[in-house]
Amino acid sequence: MSLLSDWFALISSGSSLELHKIDKGKPQWRLGMMFYKRRCLKKVENVEDFPESMSVLDLPELALEGILGRLPPASLCQMAGVCQDLRKRCRSDHLWQNLFKEKWARIVGPLAFHEWQRQLTLQAELGAATERPPRPWGWPLSCLWRFSWLNIQGQPAAVPPLDSLMAWYWALESGSFWFPAQVYNREQNGHVGFMLSCYDAELNYDRITDSFKARYPPHGPRTIVIEEGVRWERLRAPPLDTPAHDLHQSDCLIELQPGDHVEVQWRRNKEFPYGWWYGVVGHSEACDGNSRHCRCHSIETVWLEFSQYTLGSRWRRAAINRKSHREEGNEAEGFYGGIRKLRTKEEINIWKRLWPTETLE
Repeated sequence: MSLLSDWFALISSGSSLELHKIDKGKPQWRLGMMFYKRRCLKKVENVEDFPESMSVLDLPELALEGILGRLPPASLCQMAGVCQDLRKRCRSDHLWQNLFKEKWARIVGPLAFHEWQRQLTLQAELGAATERPPRPWGWPLSCLWRFSWLNIQGQPAAVPPLDSLMAWYWALESGSFWFPAQVYNREQNGHVGFMLSCYDAELNYDRITDSFKARYPPHGPRTIVIEEGVRWERLRAPPLDTPAHDLHQSDCLIELQPGDHVEVQWRRNKEFPYGWWYGVVGHSEACDGNSRHCRCHSIETVWLEFSQYTLGSRWRRAAINRKSHREEGNEAEGFYGGIRKLRTKEEINIWKRLWPTETLE
């Protein structure tokens, strides 16, 4: 078995490493137990080929990158507190990019990153903050070990660059940054009127409960509404960069035909922000639904069906003009805005999983 194979065997077995310092300032682990069995089996003259101590930095470059790439975020932060060499490696954007994609990519989009960059720019313009930024690898480890673990070599525990992916990851993870996203079925515990909708909100992560706070912007007479305990499956990154109060310029109207799944902008009145509501393109009243005779795809009127509502409900169907559609509606039934066609099964299945257990009035 090679030295590299022994190292991976030790990592996967969960064996503890005994940390020591030597004059060169490199982290040292006592690996005697790892080689104990080997020394018993090999001849005495071969024992000196395996030193009792070695540095993790003595591993081949590819092997070290492989080990760091398999560490979870908290362990990678622990390694960053060992020495300057490991700190530089553990801050590498390519390591944190993979961790970011694994946890955050589905709900954190470009809009959230631009807001993060905007805040960094604003902070730079206003000068240094009055309080020292939190050590991004300090909080997850302080729950398990004394803080002295992070400064084993007696070196200053430097904070990573604020524009690094490591800092971006921990800003989200620690809950210090409210980021823009969208919430399905907002205010789920109190309003069935929001079923099968998706609204803009600012989110804040709580790592203890593994859930989010959602802060909905004020509109009309309503103040800011905060919903707690929002789970991951009710969140998504905004698929478009259209602000919540702006009409989305639809680019799919000409191609819409019965059976297409869509999201439609709708708001109660003009003071409210738009939400995205799930619907399906239906047949006209004159069409019997027979595909051989259907001409619904060629007429100007597009009928939108919202099957979560009962037959006869004023919310069940709405008509828009395919060629000249803008915002349409009134104060009694609300206003219909832009339309976005759903083109993937994944997007459609998310809405189906959120389908209400009872038909709405």
